[in-house]
Amino acid sequence: MGEGINGDAGDLAAAPYDQWLPFSPAGGSPRPSARYKHAAEVVREKLYVVGGSRNGRYLSDIQVFDFRTLKWSALSAARDSSQLNIENNTTDPSFPALAGHSLVNWKNYIVVVAGNTRTSTSNKVSVWLINVETNSWSSVDTYGKVPISRGGQSVSLVGSRLIMFGGEDNKRRLLNDLHILDLETMMWEEVKTGKGGPAPRYDHSAAVYADQYLLIFGGSSHSTCFSDIYLLDLQTMEWSQPDTQGAHINPRSGHAGTMIDENWYIVGGGDNASGSTDTIMMNASKFVWSVVTSVPARDPLACEGLTLCSTTVDGEKFLVAFGGYNGQYNNEIFVMKLKPRNLVQPRLLQSPAAAAAAASVTAAYAVITDEKTRDIVATDDLDVKRVQPSGSSKQITTELDALNGEKGKLESRLAEVRDENSKLKDRLDMVKLSHGELTKELKSVQHQLAAEGSRCQKLESQIAAAHKRLESTDSLENELEVLRQQISQVEQTMTTAQRQKSGGVWKWVAGSAEISDDE
Repeated sequence: MGEGINGDAGDLAAAPYDQWLPFSPAGGSPRPSARYKHAAEVVREKLYVVGGSRNGRYLSDIQVFDFRTLKWSALSAARDSSQLNIENNTTDPSFPALAGHSLVNWKNYIVVVAGNTRTSTSNKVSVWLINVETNSWSSVDTYGKVPISRGGQSVSLVGSRLIMFGGEDNKRRLLNDLHILDLETMMWEEVKTGKGGPAPRYDHSAAVYADQYLLIFGGSSHSTCFSDIYLLDLQTMEWSQPDTQGAHINPRSGHAGTMIDENWYIVGGGDNASGSTDTIMMNASKFVWSVVTSVPARDPLACEGLTLCSTTVDGEKFLVAFGGYNGQYNNEIFVMKLKPRNLVQPRLLQSPAAAAAAASVTAAYAVITDEKTRDIVATDDLDVKRVQPSGSSKQITTELDALNGEKGKLESRLAEVRDENSKLKDRLDMVKLSHGELTKELKSVQHQLAAEGSRCQKLESQIAAAHKRLESTDSLENELEVLRQQISQVEQTMTTAQRQKSGGVWKWVAGSAEISDDE
């Protein structure tokens, strides 16, 4: 690892490629407390760090590093008073203390999902929104089949859909389920995928490539760390385990990753013996692993529970790592300027139909541009006319035969492509029909939920009125008890007085008798 950068944008621009450097904030601004198992994301040139754990204590703070001023600051986010959340709307204005959670940037919000907390009594996954424009936060009610609460899961964003995989629940049970949250409707859906998916795990990493494929790497069970990689086609919902090439990758858990273009960068983590010192990269279009750089053993980056994000400064792309634990908690920012890498033709996106079409176009172009046969290609239907052979045209005749044979193959391939397109069109029509039916069903469910919500509000009003009546009854009972005690005291006083009065007469009579006797 090279020398650090001392809060100077010029030093950042002059940093060497593919080398981790510690980054000191400008003006000696104070850093946030050290932590791990937090969550972070770069939004509008600011690194947001949310929660985490330190010495067994969960953190609730939101820290912000501004890449324009190169300074840290604590975000004093106020709770949104307009949120419509009956169940979770408490009087506590502070953001909940969390660890092992996930977050994504969606529109003007940081969406915080799941994680471990000691304040919630729910056994379902919680969702919070942090508005980066108003610096406010709110707890969100979600609907549908809400997943059980967990930590160490992975969360990825595709459009307005949030895809959550795996993790560990509150009873330490490992999970490999897949759930999708529609952020527009806040409706959860549990997705049943085909066989051959990852084993139950937590503290793995996930990334989305080309908005079509979900990649899962590494993680651990309670006894084993993994180095496997799985691919989920988000259209067919089928798992596969692609063959990878390149560098040998050791098992790891608790690492962090981020996808930039077609390159998936992964840093940190470790197995049960030591931390991972290498920063690795997988080209998602070719499934080729490579080692970008390495750090010494016991380096702050050879740790678990760190976060990895990316940002652009003066046109250069940087990786940004923060936090983690390797025997010591870390609160330092590390940056690495990425060497520009050429994009390649995505192998994943080439379906058999697309490959056949590409081959057809290439072969047809070669036929048309062949100098020896340019004059014998018809302009109306590209039908190659056979030329009568002569003594000097035997070679041309042979070539024409070969071209006609190639033409037949191209026509056969074209028919296959058209057939494939027809099947895809039918499938698209079915999907549209299913989408329409699901939309109607969703609207019906939403109306039912609205009716149930109105009913709940009425019941709550009735319950509140009953509580008031009960309070009034309790007050009357208390007053009645006081009156009873007062009556009892009066009765006791009267009884005592009567006894004293009766005893005094007999005492006077007895006293008179004694005087007479004396005389």
